[in-house]
Amino acid sequence: QVQLVESGGGLVQAGGSLRLSCAASGRTFSSYTMGWFRQAPGKEREFVAAIIWSGGNTGYADSVKGRFTISRDNAKNTVYLQMNSLRPEDTAVYYCAARSRLTFSSATYSRPQEYDYWGQGTQVTVSS
Repeated sequence: QVQLVESGGGLVQAGGSLRLSCAASGRTFSSYTMGWFRQAPGKEREFVAAIIWSGGNTGYADSVKGRFTISRDNAKNTVYLQMNSLRPEDTAVYYCAARSRLTFSSATYSRPQEYDYWGQGTQVTVSS
């Protein structure tokens, strides 16, 4: 069992930055693929970024590529999402998720149904 707790959300002006954190419980954190998703009001949950268990491979949605960076610290059981050059369209609740299977490809890490555990979410609001 893995429990995930996100933090770091808030209100920021367009062009600003935020860093989200996701703290995980459980001794097997280092074996999980971790992902970030977001959901805006009235929209489906969408993929943002993912990172393989070792941190050696990452994947991003086209909409955030070059602006967001996912990273992890397995010693601290924490995954991060550094968000720069934020836009109003980035406004959403951001969720982190953990996936136990070892495969890492855009066909798998981008799909919410591939993840086994989810956090409660943290609100990010970008004002124009």
